[in-house]
Formats: sequence, structure tokens, C-alpha cells
Amino acid sequence: MRNNLIPVAALLLGTLFLFLGNGLHSLLLPVRGTTEGYSTTLLGLLGTSWASGFVLGCLLAPNIVKRAGHVRAFSGFASLLAIIALLTGLLVDPIWWVALRAVTGFSTAGTSMIIESWLNERATNESRGAIFSLYIAITLFGVVGGQLMIPFGDTSAATFFMICGIVYCLAMLPTLLSTAASPQPLKQVRLDLKALYANSPVSFLGILLIGIANGAFGTLGAVFGRQAGLSDSSVAMMMSVTIFAGAAMQFPAGKLSDAIDRRYVLAGLAGLGALAGFVIFLFEPSSVVLLLTFTAIYGAAANALYPIAVSHANDFAAPEDFVKVSGGLLLLYGIGTIIGPTIGGPIMTATGAHGLFMITACAHFLIMAYAMFRSRRRAPIPAAERDAYSTINPGTLTTPESLQLSPRAIAAEETAEVRPAADELPQPEAPLVDPR
Repeated sequence: MRNNLIPVAALLLGTLFLFLGNGLHSLLLPVRGTTEGYSTTLLGLLGTSWASGFVLGCLLAPNIVKRAGHVRAFSGFASLLAIIALLTGLLVDPIWWVALRAVTGFSTAGTSMIIESWLNERATNESRGAIFSLYIAITLFGVVGGQLMIPFGDTSAATFFMICGIVYCLAMLPTLLSTAASPQPLKQVRLDLKALYANSPVSFLGILLIGIANGAFGTLGAVFGRQAGLSDSSVAMMMSVTIFAGAAMQFPAGKLSDAIDRRYVLAGLAGLGALAGFVIFLFEPSSVVLLLTFTAIYGAAANALYPIAVSHANDFAAPEDFVKVSGGLLLLYGIGTIIGPTIGGPIMTATGAHGLFMITACAHFLIMAYAMFRSRRRAPIPAAERDAYSTINPGTLTTPESLQLSPRAIAAEETAEVRPAADELPQPEAPLVDPR
């Protein structure tokens, strides 16, 4: 185990710094913006802008890396992240923040894709599972660690913006000092909406709605916390506990989805998330402990939905299409995260801070209803024939390039290699009927 991780230790360290910066900057802006009195609609556009930049980065960054090379492209993207973190501390203006946030999303996609490509190149079949799991853990701990810096400083000063710039610069060093050869060109993923829907309607609509709910909460959760009267430390705790609760829920939910129809698990989790959201919206709990409890329940349900929806889609896809299907769903999730904060800001302005959870509850209720409806329209894949569940980071914590790291991608390649050609297969005497 130790020998497998030593070759990628420097890259994983760079990943930790990168996501520390992402976690700190993404929470700092809405908290500072609320202090400055910016409208909820404008703060929601921060998330819209970032998600738009991230999706564009996933689509366009491979061409930039191809022209400039991995090391120079990574340095350029990381430099932009550091520059923009410092500029947002100097230009305390909502319009500038919205514009600069799009560049941050684009650069985050570029840096993440390069790191993931490099890790994939250095991983062996034996170490791939360990590296993939550790990479997921580091991204989560990095984001949470960045968020938990907030209680230890003054968000009304420029200090945290400077810390963000320093952390992003530190993320450059491991790749700049690495002697490893540059990996192969980045994979480009195309978004085929028609094919994604035909493959799995539940996953298509579910991923879009998950993106809307997570995008709204991820951007406006801190704004909700401040408007609900929470301190900076309580806001950081609320945002972090949702991530940890979601991570803890993934394993039992995933195992359950391997045993029964995944659509039932999706419906159950979405129903739990909807219930938690409606309780917060309708009763507006004033107790910090009670509010953290219900947001933890919400986070456990909401953040466990994405990998189950992806697994369900891959149950109906050919093994060699794992990366294409999962990558397409990731971009579809990105579209949802653009929509979520865009509608979230005006709704919170009209209904109050707790209206945020009305948005998430409605999205989760629709997932529950549609999953139950589709479960009566299409038979499930038998448990023995399903693609085994595997943890995947929710949406914009990773890029399509990370899918190459998954042991499932290697299994799919091996399956494709041993699969006989179509003309070698025995031909049926009568047309087969697809039981799905």
C-alpha cells in the first residue's frame, strides 16, 4: 500500500491544497457578501457563474492542455485561481465577484482535470482502487478543512483572501517539482442528452434535479445561515456537517442499492431529503442544535443521491460506455448547478432565507415521485447482473477525467477486450425482447 502511494504523494498533496483553497474561497464569498449587504439574487449568481465556468472548463480545458502541456497549463490555471482570490479581496463588489467567479470555475476544472489525469497515469491496476479512494477522501477533507478556517479569522478583513492566494500557490509546487513525464492528453467528453435520457430516464432527470438542489444549497447555504442568525463558526459547521453526513451515508446506501432496485433507494433518500427540507422551511427552527441536526439529515440524503443515480444509469449501459455515460451525467449535473442558484436567489428574496429548503425539498420530492413512477414502467436489472456500486464524488467536486481513475473504467476496458465481435455471436432464431 505504502509503495503504491509514494509515487503520487506529491500530486495528492497538491490536490489537498487546491481543495483547501476551493473550500475556503467558496464559503468566504457568500459570508462576506452577506456582511456587505449584497442581495440574495446577486449572491446566487456567484454559484451560477462558477458552475458555468466549471462546465466550460470540462469541455474546453483539454484543448488548452494539449497546446500548452500539462505543467504549464496547470501553472497557468493555478495562477489564475490565486490572482482571482486576491482580486476578490481587493475588488469588494458583487458584479466583479460574479464575473471573476466564472474564471475560478473554469480554472478549477482545468487544475482538477490535470491532477486527475496525472494520478491516472501513475496508478497501476493494483493501486488504482486505493488511489481513487484516497483522492475522493482528500477532496472532501480539503473542502471541509477550507470551510472550517472561517471561524478562526475576521471575514470582513482581507486576510482570508490572501490565505486563499497562498494556498493556491502551494498547490502548484508539487506538479512543478515533479519529475514525472506528462501524462496522455486529457479525455474530451461530449454531452449527448438524447442518449443519456434513452439509457435511463430516472438518472437523467434525477441528476439534473440533484444538481439544482445541491447547486442552490452549495452556493446559498452560507447566506441562509447568516440570514437565519447563525455565527460564522455555526455556518461553517453547518456546511461541513452536510458533507460529512453525505460521505457517511454513501456506503450503507450503496450496499442497499446493490441488493434492491436502486430506484427504491433513490426514492427513499430523496423522500428523506424532501422531509428534512420541508421541516426546515415550514417550522424555521431557531435552535442551532436542531438546525444542525436537520441539515445533517438533509446532507446525508442529498449527497448520497448522485453516485446511486450514476450506478443506476450504468446498470443499463454497456460496460465500455461507463466513462461516456458517467461523464455525460457529470456535465448534466453541472447544468443543474447552474440552474439551482439562479432560481434560488430570487426565491429566497421573495420567501425569506428558509425558502432555500423549499427549493431543495421540491427537487427531492420530484426525484422521489419520478423514481417510483419509473419503477412501475421498467423492470430492474437483476441484482447479480448489476454494475457494482462505487463511491463517486458528487458532481463538481471532480471532473470527467476522474472517471478514468475509477477501477470500474479498467473493468470496463477488460470486458470490452474479451467481448466477441458481433459477427462471432450466435444469432437468435427470433428477435429478442428487451425485458427492461
